[in-house]
Amino acid sequence: MGHQIDPVRLTQDLVRCESVTPVEGGALSLLEKELTAYGFTCRRLSFSADGTPDVENLYARIGTGAPNICFAGHTDVVPPGNADDWIAPPFSGEIREGRLYGRGSSDMKSGVACFAAAAARYVGKHGADFGGSISFLITGDEEGPAINGTVKVLDWMADESEIIDACIVGEPTNPEFLGQMMKIGRRGSFTGYLTVHGTQGHTAYPHLADNPIHRLVKMLEPLTEGVLDEGTEHFQPTTVAIATVDTGNPANNVIPAKTSATFNVRFNDLHTAESLEAKFRAMFDAVGGRYDLRIECTSNAFVTEPGPLSDAVAAAVKDVTGKEPELSTSGGTSDARFIRKFCPVVEFGIVGQTMHKTDEHVMVADIEALTAIYESALEKFFDAARA
Repeated sequence: MGHQIDPVRLTQDLVRCESVTPVEGGALSLLEKELTAYGFTCRRLSFSADGTPDVENLYARIGTGAPNICFAGHTDVVPPGNADDWIAPPFSGEIREGRLYGRGSSDMKSGVACFAAAAARYVGKHGADFGGSISFLITGDEEGPAINGTVKVLDWMADESEIIDACIVGEPTNPEFLGQMMKIGRRGSFTGYLTVHGTQGHTAYPHLADNPIHRLVKMLEPLTEGVLDEGTEHFQPTTVAIATVDTGNPANNVIPAKTSATFNVRFNDLHTAESLEAKFRAMFDAVGGRYDLRIECTSNAFVTEPGPLSDAVAAAVKDVTGKEPELSTSGGTSDARFIRKFCPVVEFGIVGQTMHKTDEHVMVADIEALTAIYESALEKFFDAARA
């Protein structure tokens, strides 16, 4: 069937690929070589769109039957910053005192390597005809605009009648230690770009002007003090954060003609982008005056109710670590927001304390343990499917 895949060695090799978004950097080619040697059929998929860079993606599968459990992730990484600030070169994959250093080691090349090794072990144990399929959906566009990556691979899969029945996203989900947390959903992300218009004038004669800053302050006040909800069964309360307030007025004796603010809402399943927009417009209308509001929603809130997939992963975590992971929906967004439209999806990966930071690293022992968790999850998932 092929060689065994060493997850530590593969993590190092992937880190050494300088795959800063949108550059493939050899990472997908390396993974394709490893999986092909173990019997996977690999498809390289390149997508493009106006105003965005072309992106390389990989879909790989072994088996033809159902169920098809997919591992989703990315090999693109954020820039490393000043390399001189690192304890080891950011693309070296160097191991020091049990820590493997490098950009992407945590987010999320170690996760990709661990699942590749786990899948190889599972197939090596059961053979290629194990009564189901294992697949990989790996993008080079997760850290970028996310336009030519997972979304378009999923569209291609739909066109090809390529069905996935369950998905594990290997993002780094554990805040402090392996086995601490699994994501069964994510909060929605809503950004509002608010511009308030007024009438320019002299600060000594405010009655002859219309100060937009005063109205902006009134509009924003409920966002800083109000409570939108108390949370739900799987979600924490909705949060609102004002990111910027900008007027660009260099004079202390001029009332500006306009001012603007940007705010971000991380919301639970009590809201949608449409309901939030309506709520904010009603609040701003109550203040009065002319304003513009542009909204951008990268994802609505979603949750995969606990079931066979989360049960398999949680049981595997407990078998390997002795810990029962918290089922969480905290954090930012991930490509799970796209996959959840096609099948049940959970997220479980390495400890994420150093992702995107200088000296990003993972514990070598955690790489070995995560591989064992993924292998156990495959065993439990297919055992349950056959039962």
